[in-house]
Amino acid sequence: MTQAMTRAAMHLQRNLQSNNVADNGAWLVVGLGNPGPTYASTRHNIGAMVIDEMVSQNSEKLTRHKRALADVCETRIAGEQVVFVKPLSYMNESGGPVKALIKFYKVAPEQIIVLHDELDIPLAAIRVKLGGGDNGHNGLKSIRSAIGSGDWFRVRLGIGRPPGQQDPADFVLRNFASSENPDVEILKSQGSQAVSTLITKGLVEAQNLYNS
Repeated sequence: MTQAMTRAAMHLQRNLQSNNVADNGAWLVVGLGNPGPTYASTRHNIGAMVIDEMVSQNSEKLTRHKRALADVCETRIAGEQVVFVKPLSYMNESGGPVKALIKFYKVAPEQIIVLHDELDIPLAAIRVKLGGGDNGHNGLKSIRSAIGSGDWFRVRLGIGRPPGQQDPADFVLRNFASSENPDVEILKSQGSQAVSTLITKGLVEAQNLYNS
């Protein structure tokens, strides 16, 4: 077993033993996307949309962080310290802001939850996992490269595959169709609930609820 797999297994065991899975400090909940109004409603930005949803649910707001190129909101979920994060970098440079925030808040990689779009999952479905590869996703690749670890949680938000022969790179930068708005609302709601479940009840419970 590799060192990374060993660390992930130890973290999973802690989750199984206790509901208080955030004993080591704050959680960073990172919603990936591209900055600016041009990209705000695109498929690639569904992670950032979930962050907006969670901040709104808590009746709070995002503010520019003083040490990182990111908007953040410091809050609590069931008593646990949580920092919602929207990097202000482009997707393929997401690692820089995340690394800066890890240093600022002194969190371990396994205290990070990254929300991101996923082509290989049907629209409106989600999957939760700990660790794994980047599957060609530039945001995940950037974070792994910047912090030297892939041992963090992922909430994978399904956007489906492009129709016909459409280039996936073009597809993810297109806005959701108006007919897909109900599915987008489901994604935002389910993504928000999955984050809360991970923090309060651990990985196994979150997977049981959302990976079926």
